[in-house]
Amino acid sequence: MPAQAAVPTYGYEIVKTYPHDPHAFTEGLFYLNGFLYESTGLERQSSIRKEKLETGEVVQKIDVPPEYFGEGIVNWKRRLVSLTWKSQVGFVYDLATFKLERKFSYKGEGWALTQDGKRLIMSDGTPELRFLHPDTLQETGRITVTYEGKPVRNVNELEWVKGRIYANVWETNMMIFIDPASGEITGVVNLAGLLSASEQLAGPDSVLNGIAYDAAHDRLFVTGKNWPKLFEIRVLPAGQLSKSNH
Repeated sequence: MPAQAAVPTYGYEIVKTYPHDPHAFTEGLFYLNGFLYESTGLERQSSIRKEKLETGEVVQKIDVPPEYFGEGIVNWKRRLVSLTWKSQVGFVYDLATFKLERKFSYKGEGWALTQDGKRLIMSDGTPELRFLHPDTLQETGRITVTYEGKPVRNVNELEWVKGRIYANVWETNMMIFIDPASGEITGVVNLAGLLSASEQLAGPDSVLNGIAYDAAHDRLFVTGKNWPKLFEIRVLPAGQLSKSNH
């Protein structure tokens, strides 16, 4: 069996910087039709918002019931699906009105959601990603995320980008590219340096978390929990050094 090729590490450059609510404990993020949709965490503080990209202005918001810790969100047709952390319950909202339509349940923790046009993809803090039927929200399969053959835990915020799953790894500066068929990590981007040290004043939890992709214009956005900025970035060829703004 041939030795596995080393996983390439990519640099990044900042294309544009946008304001982000420093009080938003970012758990989920996606871009749709000119707006960002963001979910925030923490008990009694969790919310789901629709925001203007350019200004960060919240144009629509719903508070998650106070007993729940809000987690990942994803759009599916005319709905918005959201997870909670340890309650084993998720919510389905009307995407246009944010009106609650129904609840659903799952075993284990809820971390992040994305979709590939056919199914929802969910992370739960373990090395496994789950595939869910987008209408019934029942599990249809799993993959194990591996780096050079070893399982990787704490796979967090997910985004479907050009046939691959992009993900944050909680409490690291790493964004990873995951093969949705095998679970293998096929690339790593070190996003250290996006925020200067003085901007990361919110404490140890103010970590990288939040990936959104504008497929129509091929724009990739990243942010973090309690970050004052959201960044449009471009991934550079493997081996090329990052160009941060510091």
